[in-house]
Amino acid sequence: MSSKYERELRQVLAGLEKGVNSIIKSCTEIQKARMKLIQKRPFLVVRAAGSGIEGSGDLLALRGDICFPIEVKSSKESKLYLSGRTVEQYNSLVYEGNRSCLMPLYAYRLKGVRGDSWRILRVKTDTLHGKLRKLAPLIPSLPLTRNGKPYLNWESGMELNEFIALICSQSDSSKNIEHIQARSKVGITLPVKNEQDNYRTRDILAELQKRRI
Repeated sequence: MSSKYERELRQVLAGLEKGVNSIIKSCTEIQKARMKLIQKRPFLVVRAAGSGIEGSGDLLALRGDICFPIEVKSSKESKLYLSGRTVEQYNSLVYEGNRSCLMPLYAYRLKGVRGDSWRILRVKTDTLHGKLRKLAPLIPSLPLTRNGKPYLNWESGMELNEFIALICSQSDSSKNIEHIQARSKVGITLPVKNEQDNYRTRDILAELQKRRI
């Protein structure tokens, strides 16, 4: 049964129209629009289950700018506690995430739910940098029990459609952040894509030279 949901998620992250359309039938129009963003920036999704590599997750989602190992889980219950084999899986994800500077994810599918039935949760690691480090605070990590042990809570996860919107628009937002930082450091007005045409670049050195003359 788990392979069924692995295939479902794999087709969505790969941006396959058939896969996307199959899971958005009962979604809202906003959720549908977000889900379809993956078709413009799809992943190469490789099934890692059975490979014998601990910590690789069930799926590996690869794209030029980012990569995620993903452990897929499904249940009729909104909460799934880790024990035995699943604890070993979690610990392996943490180990490999830290060793490889990756952000492992859990994709949790709640059965019998209309709308977006997938939730994304992040495995906490300490070696993230670059784009993954910027993404980390935006994706909820696994909550902890009273004893401090991680578990899956569907209610506290990020909706798959929101996750897709995040990773498919992050490139543009990163450029905007860099643009703002450049403006604050240099102290000049740079041309912005959506600004009025008469908003031109000013060269401070040229302006100072004029004042000297």
